[in-house]
Amino acid sequence: MSKIDLSGISYPGFWLVAAVVLGIIEAFTPGLVSIWLMFGALAAWLCAILDLPFIVQLIVFLVVSYLLLITTRPIVKKWFTPVIEKTNADRLIGQIGIVTEKINGFEGTGQVKVSGQIWSARSQDNVEIEPGNKVRITAISGVKLIVTHIMQDES
Repeated sequence: MSKIDLSGISYPGFWLVAAVVLGIIEAFTPGLVSIWLMFGALAAWLCAILDLPFIVQLIVFLVVSYLLLITTRPIVKKWFTPVIEKTNADRLIGQIGIVTEKINGFEGTGQVKVSGQIWSARSQDNVEIEPGNKVRITAISGVKLIVTHIMQDES
């Protein structure tokens, strides 16, 4: 079998070590980073076992790694990408509600009625808003609506 001149490691040994190192890197990284290179190294290892020239092994490594990357990455990424389920609560953003329980900006307490439902609320700018006032929902944080006071001429 052929040897690598600088280190004295055989070509199959070199590719096998490369595949193991890439596999270890893959095991310790979130997401898929080096798995395609690992399979490319294994393909090059097979070429080295067949005693093909090093340049052929290197080309096989690069081609197999690249082909696996462009063909399988979109599929694998689709499987491993977390799906964020949107709730219909997002539709409340921008709507107008009525304060039913005083909104205390510093304590983060208060309630707003919007679309026939009562929600916990706090003001966006930490001001107090008395019951009966209209507010606009600007965001949702957890289970609380974030609201701003609407002046009478705005509505």
